[in-house]
Amino acid sequence: MRLRIRFAKLGKVRFTSHRDVARIWERALRKAALPVAYSEGFSPRPKLSFGLALSTGFESHAEYLDIQLKEQDGGEAAPWDRTTADDMARRLDEALPVGIDVLAVAPTDRGGDSLQQAVVSCTWAIDIDDLDTEQAAEQVARLLAAEQIVVERERKGRIVCEDIRHQVLALDVSEATETGVRLLADLGTQPRALRPEELLAAMDPSLEARSVCRMHQWMLQEDARVEPLTVDAVPAPLAEVRA
Repeated sequence: MRLRIRFAKLGKVRFTSHRDVARIWERALRKAALPVAYSEGFSPRPKLSFGLALSTGFESHAEYLDIQLKEQDGGEAAPWDRTTADDMARRLDEALPVGIDVLAVAPTDRGGDSLQQAVVSCTWAIDIDDLDTEQAAEQVARLLAAEQIVVERERKGRIVCEDIRHQVLALDVSEATETGVRLLADLGTQPRALRPEELLAAMDPSLEARSVCRMHQWMLQEDARVEPLTVDAVPAPLAEVRA
């Protein structure tokens, strides 16, 4: 059986790198005593597959992990119901550090695309200080009116200029905050993900984020946009108490 887990990464743990988060999950799966399948060979590794990496310092309500479980005797899949999902989520939450929280667990198709291949865009909540809603709306309008948005990117050790306009799928001023404004942006991920900091650098004048939170990751199912695994409700972005 292959399981998909959706989890949040909030608070101090946002400063943990993607590689260290993978190590945290490996330890948590051992502590929770889940029957994870391992690769063969001299140095067996748990069969885990993470979604798109999250930049260190960013928060998220939509991180994903696929886990391959051992097959039962006879090759049959283990029975699955809501009680099983709730129990597994509880065991994992108890094994995970504060700030990494399991939001949903469900079986997924073993033959489907990997998360990194399937996700085509992400929704980001971006908090900007010292900017009011009118100023922000003007900057957003200028950016969206541009036929091209050229940024410099490093690729194979050299700087190249690329047009990212097609990857800015949506951008809007969500609301005013105590210190500025919150933007909501839908940014494309294929063939290379557009990062929130690249979007802000391309604005006129350029902006710098106080906080960034990934709210959703999206796949395409026929003509519909769907999440890899949904939850009943996603909390308001960046609402937790900061240290």
